[in-house]
Amino acid sequence: METTIVFILFGTFLVLLIMGAPITVALGVSAMISFLYLDENPIKFVQIAFTSVGSFPLMALPAFILAGALMEAAGISRRLVNVAESFAGPFTGGISAAAVFACLFFGAISGSGPATTAAVGMLMIPAMINRGYDKGIASAVTASSGSLGIIIPPSIPMVIFGISALGMQPPPEAVERFGVFQSVSIPKLFIAGVLPGLVFATSILIMNYIICKRRGYAGSAEGFSVRNTLCTIYKSIWALLAPIVILGGIYSGFFTPTEAAIVAIFYTLAVGFLIYRELDLKALFRSLETTTWLTGRVLLILFTATVFGRLLVENQIPAIIAEAMLSATENVYLIWAMLIFFLLFVGMFMETLATILILTPVLLPITYSLGIDPIHFGVVMVCALGIGFQTPPLGENLFIASGISNISIEEISIKALPFAAINVVAVFIIAYFPQITLWLPKFFGY
Repeated sequence: METTIVFILFGTFLVLLIMGAPITVALGVSAMISFLYLDENPIKFVQIAFTSVGSFPLMALPAFILAGALMEAAGISRRLVNVAESFAGPFTGGISAAAVFACLFFGAISGSGPATTAAVGMLMIPAMINRGYDKGIASAVTASSGSLGIIIPPSIPMVIFGISALGMQPPPEAVERFGVFQSVSIPKLFIAGVLPGLVFATSILIMNYIICKRRGYAGSAEGFSVRNTLCTIYKSIWALLAPIVILGGIYSGFFTPTEAAIVAIFYTLAVGFLIYRELDLKALFRSLETTTWLTGRVLLILFTATVFGRLLVENQIPAIIAEAMLSATENVYLIWAMLIFFLLFVGMFMETLATILILTPVLLPITYSLGIDPIHFGVVMVCALGIGFQTPPLGENLFIASGISNISIEEISIKALPFAAINVVAVFIIAYFPQITLWLPKFFGY
């Protein structure tokens, strides 16, 4: 029975994907066919799907999407870019390094890779091209840096991982062998993502410096000026306060991630309407339209992926996969390597949120069996899937950068490969040294 349902579930899913069906349709149809094969009442499909969007933490998803869209319309993202350029601009490859820093700043607000790429790319790609940068390099560094949007907290994929892992308990034999595992919570995932995000950003900056040094991309002629930097910070103080208010409130326990997203919206509205006065009703409605479209797309995937994942768990497919993998080797480093390469491969073809929803029930039992902390695994999973934003064929960040710079996806993809390669190295470092992920949560007493 279990073997047959695996073939039906995954076989139908893969056939539909090859035929070009949207991933939501592929997930939903394969799950429904499996339900009918198991002689389950189809109404159960609807009940599971409805329950999947009834959680309080999920409310953070549309709220963070709206906050990111409003901050771009309010001029906050432009000011964050100005601050980044004032720090990095005068040095070798400075303006492209400024794009990396800008993605770090904006990622601490938006929680989305494509949103970060679009917000920063609209400003930085034309600026880099005007400074003599190759269009492909300018687009590649921005698309690669956009992945920081899902690693630096707040992160929408981390919210989805937290929801997916919330009801999953470690098997008794794992608890007996390794002791009690810490529980998964979204604030804990957020704070655990800070240092891995900086490792990711550092790897991009290193590759950026190497490429710019070879190509002779010098910094701005004005040189570094403390006065200019301080003036830029002063002019952008309300923009810089945004991530401090959001993350500070979460980590201090003053409000939850969901409440933080609502605070971010009201903060942006106040700054955009009353202080910067760049936000108007037209831009507000445009931001709401963008949020509605993105949220609807994500929720459709969530509906179907939750049912798909429930079928996996109920038929003990994760346990079978875990047993097969552990029978091959119990070396934690080899298991990590297999998991990372598998996630990198899947991330090239599947949308990140759907991947997390489908694979968390499959892979989390494997990590429990090896004594891997679930928070550590969640961060590594998000980091590995983040590389999928900058690699074809799916590569959402590549498509966004291509649209801004008006060059082919193929050209950007080739220029983005060195950044993807060094990011893979960064993922292995984060996986093999769990202290990078777990030190900050322990420091803050989580």
